[in-house]
Amino acid sequence: MAAEREERLLARVEDAFGVISVYEVEDYRFLEFGDAIEQSCTFTADPSWLEYDYTRAMLVGALCHAQPESALFLGLGAGTLTQACLKFLPLEDVEAIELRPDVPRLAMQYMGLDDDPRLYVRIGDAIELLPSAEKTDLLFVDLYTDHGPGVAHLAWTFLENCQKQLNPGGWLVINQWAGDDGRPLGAALLRGLYHRHYWELPVKEGNVILLVPADLEQTLDLDGLRERAGALAPRLGYSLEYLINVVRPAT
Repeated sequence: MAAEREERLLARVEDAFGVISVYEVEDYRFLEFGDAIEQSCTFTADPSWLEYDYTRAMLVGALCHAQPESALFLGLGAGTLTQACLKFLPLEDVEAIELRPDVPRLAMQYMGLDDDPRLYVRIGDAIELLPSAEKTDLLFVDLYTDHGPGVAHLAWTFLENCQKQLNPGGWLVINQWAGDDGRPLGAALLRGLYHRHYWELPVKEGNVILLVPADLEQTLDLDGLRERAGALAPRLGYSLEYLINVVRPAT
């Protein structure tokens, strides 16, 4: 019988929104909100390693853009996706907006997030701070609490403004919950808002990653996406092909 893996508490803080904890289990560290609601996982030997399929799927979303120079992250978490994008994409300017001030501090102290000179972190509500952000090539929405997706994930005006924040040729990448039917949370709203002109990437964690282009003239170049992902695979240490294979038009 295999011995149980030992879990070690490294940090625990309480803020106006609840408890944030950092645990270590062997070679991994976990950032958790509330009562063991796992938000992020970091492989301590390589903080840019993406352990979860949903983060890898969001990286697929980033690769929809052939040459992104800027990125905006709404929701930082442990910063593993941010770290991966900084490492593997030709980004020059990266902004992250995080609601809870302890999150970036813990990410840098325990989760391996680099204090990269290209990265600028602002603390506050993404809905309020979005209008003051720079226009961007890539915009990631991953706003989760210990109760599930934040209100922004179903806020029409906010989601509309996210798309408007993109530069021409840009991509909006949303980590959305999936319903029992496998469709994204708020599918009817999303279809109306984005005129059915987006793509979905379902992942095993029960999420659907939405890939939304800046405008209706812009399409998803699957061949280019496969080529970019294939070229990156040796550096990543894993292939993204299994995720690209399940990309589908809006349902």
